[in-house]
Amino acid sequence: MLKYVNTLVTFSEVPDEVSLCIEISGCPNHCPECHSKYLWEDVGKDLTLEVLLRLIQSNEGITCICFMGGDQDLDELQKLAFGCKLSSRYPYRIAWYSGRDEIPKHSLIDQLDYIKIGPYKSECGPLTSPSTNQRFYARGRYLHKMDANPEMFYDITDKFWKNDN
Repeated sequence: MLKYVNTLVTFSEVPDEVSLCIEISGCPNHCPECHSKYLWEDVGKDLTLEVLLRLIQSNEGITCICFMGGDQDLDELQKLAFGCKLSSRYPYRIAWYSGRDEIPKHSLIDQLDYIKIGPYKSECGPLTSPSTNQRFYARGRYLHKMDANPEMFYDITDKFWKNDN
């Protein structure tokens, strides 16, 4: 069972989306420079599909559900993502923020439209820094490019960087 601590609607976690971000506790990664160490503990409320659907219903105008964590139980995260897509009246996109170094070979990936991977390293900076070690990927169907394969993931990390031109 996954547990969540907080939710927040943001415009910054997933480019071009209004995202309901759900902070999931029990993170197994324990990144040394983590800014959310309170999420290492197994705390919060149970995140069931019923709870998730209520959170979605109470946040009108969102376009994306962004799971912030959940690395400890990919099977449960997959069930939530699939259930969300199956049960919702609207075609919400699904994002996942993970501290892993690589995209896992897991069927959860089939449910995702966006994925962020990589631990935070202060010497590299956050996603908003061109020197970041973290990567943000989107399915080709959201890129509006004729040559993009709609089912493949493409690195769009640079969408987080300010254009000074």
